[in-house]
Amino acid sequence: MSQTPINELNDRTRIIFRMVVESYLDNGAPVGSRTISKFAGLSLSPASIRNVMQDLEEAGYLASPHTSAGRVPTESGLRLFVDGMMQSAEPSAEEQRAIESQISGEGPIEEALAAATLVLSGLSACAGIVLVPKRDAVLKAFSFARLSPSQVLAIMVGSDNSVENRLVSIDPAISESMLVEAANYISARLSGLTLSEALERLDSEIRAEKA
Repeated sequence: MSQTPINELNDRTRIIFRMVVESYLDNGAPVGSRTISKFAGLSLSPASIRNVMQDLEEAGYLASPHTSAGRVPTESGLRLFVDGMMQSAEPSAEEQRAIESQISGEGPIEEALAAATLVLSGLSACAGIVLVPKRDAVLKAFSFARLSPSQVLAIMVGSDNSVENRLVSIDPAISESMLVEAANYISARLSGLTLSEALERLDSEIRAEKA
């Protein structure tokens, strides 16, 4: 027997089906029509609700474990419920403008990701997680900040104003002027290149100097 997708059920059937599943998931007990009729905003009689629940049972989404004991969602019903949760509606023009206003503007990529996470949390009323694809940053500027005689902080600024820091161990004999010279060389020679392109150029120049 083919089963009806959730988006093809009428509004009343979808609402009752959702209430049955949510009540069952909360309490672990069969759900009766009287229980559903007590939900606020549902102006249907227990008899009307029973008819809808009977239709859902015939469709294979609900089952009656015992006579007059209410109904529970079947495996197919639970799958339908999850599929319905995973469906997302296209945001309205007003919602799109609200989203864009909160994540637009200049600034570090970290700030944009934090704003996007907050927007998602607000729209879904759930925890929001934003994942971005790995990207090869384009170098804009580079500098060193000495933390101790044998440690420096390498600071890279990307073309999108993102900032990356790495702790680097160095020979204590390296002077401050040598660090400045190295940072100036990297910024001048490698600015505008991605990290992989910069590494390739450095390797090429080192090989040429050795030759």
